[in-house]
Amino acid sequence: MHYIGMAAATISSVHVNHFENQLNEGQGVLLFTIIFVASLILVSAFCVAILERRLEERSLQLLQANKELEGLALQDNLTKLPNRLFLVEYTDALFPDYKDAQAKIAFVYIDLDRFKSVNDAFGHHIGDELLVKFAQRLYPLLKEGQKLIRIGGDEFILILENSNRFEAEQIAELFLQKIQDSFQISGKEINISASIGIVFFPDHGQNLQDLLVNADSAMMQSKEQGRNTYSVYGCSLDQQHHNRSQSKLINDLYKAVEEQQFILFYQPKFTADYRICGVEALIRWKHPSLGLLAPSMFIGGAEQTGLIIRMGYWALEQACMQIQLWEEKNYAFCPVAVNLSAVQFEHKHLIGNLEKLIQKYHVKNGNLIIEITESTAMHHIDDSIQTFEKLRNLGIKLAIDDFGTGHSSFLYLKDLPVDELKIDREFIRNLCEGSKEQIILESIIHLAIRLGLVVTAEGVETEQQAEILKRLGCQQLQGYLLGMPLPVDRLEANYHTI
Repeated sequence: MHYIGMAAATISSVHVNHFENQLNEGQGVLLFTIIFVASLILVSAFCVAILERRLEERSLQLLQANKELEGLALQDNLTKLPNRLFLVEYTDALFPDYKDAQAKIAFVYIDLDRFKSVNDAFGHHIGDELLVKFAQRLYPLLKEGQKLIRIGGDEFILILENSNRFEAEQIAELFLQKIQDSFQISGKEINISASIGIVFFPDHGQNLQDLLVNADSAMMQSKEQGRNTYSVYGCSLDQQHHNRSQSKLINDLYKAVEEQQFILFYQPKFTADYRICGVEALIRWKHPSLGLLAPSMFIGGAEQTGLIIRMGYWALEQACMQIQLWEEKNYAFCPVAVNLSAVQFEHKHLIGNLEKLIQKYHVKNGNLIIEITESTAMHHIDDSIQTFEKLRNLGIKLAIDDFGTGHSSFLYLKDLPVDELKIDREFIRNLCEGSKEQIILESIIHLAIRLGLVVTAEGVETEQQAEILKRLGCQQLQGYLLGMPLPVDRLEANYHTI
């Protein structure tokens, strides 16, 4: 019994040890599994945290980028002041608070005197630097509730919230005093002055458009008084009537653009032997009550309101559509020249819009000419050259309109990738044998021809003018002597057999 008991005890001990070993092995596997799963969870959580942080950083970057883009859209690229778009949005938000209030908003319209002379004498880069320094000098003078805005060129608007006539006049005097101090630019001492017009909302206009018109009128009164002064809006009954008429005309423009109340007339151009060699598209406004209006009646208002972009696109599309029709009929009216304003020429979507129109209407290379004025071409000359190159890559020909009105044109002519020069009609008006105009024209024409450019004389109205121009080598003539602007049907009836 003793040995049997001992054997039983031995067997029991062996089983217990074996069970303990199995238990320890199971616990090890379980512990490893727990550690592995926990590690996996920790790693996953860490990765998710990193991704969330990166996404958060990316979202913040995108938000910041959007804010910066919005800011850039409302900022003038040159002076870094708020721009015209900012003015529109700012006043839209501001006006409702002052509609019925006793307080006024003062609009101080600032126009630099003889700024063009600075550009002509020293170059546009000096003029641009002058505008920058002008803004830098006046900006520190601003207080809370005051905004200095560049609305274009050498024109600025100072907005004074909760203001009155006394305060507006004080600030105008302060600005005039500060502007009179010389500007040192690239080693040059430049002296300028300014003419200022002051208006108040809501007394002098219920909307921004009327206020700008009246502020411009007050500013022009300052110029008539000898410049370097300010005027508060307040004019004769006749002048007020004129301003109301102009304001109404500008208001009518909005409806005109929506309803496309425009028509293109085409004035033919002729070779020296009087063969038709193209046409120029000229926009007219079919006003419901005033009849057919020339561009001089409404282009300024269109540029002032920004409607020139939509109006200009309409004209470009109509011209491209007409080119396609004339190409199909094999009529000799191509190429067709279309004028662009400075606002259109500098618009960011110009190239893209033209590319779409050329593709849509299958316009052949060389059948569309874009005309811009000499002053527009010379403004920011490097940017102009880049735009010209892009237009030429689309198969568009380029012409400089009103050539000869600027003083720096000959310096840059060799660098401009253009095809045609259109001599300003002022040189043609008094042209006769032995005149100074003849001497000037001879120089312009010979230089242009040597540079490989086509020369077109505008405003040819007499046989003598035509003969002198032909003798000087002018290749193309345009004017009432040869053909006046006509709608398409009359143009085709008169000239398609030539």
